Amino acid sequence: MIKTEITAIKEEFANPRRAILTYDEGEMSAEDLITDEELVITMTKAGYVKAVPASQFRTQGRGGRGVQGARLRDEDLVTRIIHTSAHAHLLFFSNKGKVYRLRAFEVPPKDRTARGTAIVNLLPLEANERIQTLIDTREFPSDRYLLFATRAGQVKKTTFSEYDKSRREGFIAVNLRDGDELVGVITTGGDDDIFLVSRMGMAIRFAETDVRPMGRDAAGVRGMHLRTGDEVVSIDLARDETSILLVTEAGFGKRTQLHHFHRQGRGGVGVRGIKLTAQRGRVVSAFMVGLDDEILVTSSSGVLVRMAVREISSQGRDATGVRVMTLDAGQAVASVAPVLAVEETG
Repeated sequence: MIKTEITAIKEEFANPRRAILTYDEGEMSAEDLITDEELVITMTKAGYVKAVPASQFRTQGRGGRGVQGARLRDEDLVTRIIHTSAHAHLLFFSNKGKVYRLRAFEVPPKDRTARGTAIVNLLPLEANERIQTLIDTREFPSDRYLLFATRAGQVKKTTFSEYDKSRREGFIAVNLRDGDELVGVITTGGDDDIFLVSRMGMAIRFAETDVRPMGRDAAGVRGMHLRTGDEVVSIDLARDETSILLVTEAGFGKRTQLHHFHRQGRGGVGVRGIKLTAQRGRVVSAFMVGLDDEILVTSSSGVLVRMAVREISSQGRDATGVRVMTLDAGQAVASVAPVLAVEETG
């Protein structure tokens, strides 16, 4: 009965196909099928990354309560937040001098409170390889630069355009000498001032123009001359209305205004950034801060302290700093990071 009725309908209403099926001679990529929405990419110290739609957040005025972010383990903390878009390129630089590239839409989307995806599930990292820096870009201009700093004091400047490669397996971003590691990567405009800070509290400020642009495979030039047993712990740009924050293993820290650090030639020993003693320990972290910023200090036992930068004294280069974290016996400061916060939509 069904067959008879359908056949009757076909005979009464059937007509020749009017749609033309053909091949599209153009090219279509994954991004053509994905909306270029705004995303917030977060990465944690333990190596978890996630993408959250920016619509779940809004910027809030200073003094706002904020919102709960990812539910992290006690010893983990967010080390990088990038407000970008789905079609942007993400460059992941590892301690072994390699760079890996993903599109932002390739980072698994997660809820605002989710922990994220382990980066080892997205990138083919080697044993003991960890991501040091995450940078996003829409383009790879030849008039912008990436400036690298290694633990042994080498620096290298290369144009962004040198890294416009899509090899998922990664490729060499900077050639490292045996035993050396990449400490950090910053983006520069070609005429900035660079700060390097060492474990023994030395700091050097030099003009970016002292470092000529080099190819990807270059090992770089000496940025800072280190004494025996010393190593570089951070690289940063001198920025207006900021000071440099230095924190030691024993929980002491201070802010120092940038005018105390005069520009000098690349490759020097630098000047004392903080006076260290056996009780204060060595420098754990150093970076630029503004008065309205906050920091998170983490101890080796996983205890976190959040505090406002303005609560930390501004002192000269020869000062030893003030206590920023009280530690139990046998404990030390493991890391210090700026608070990277975005707020929930109302």
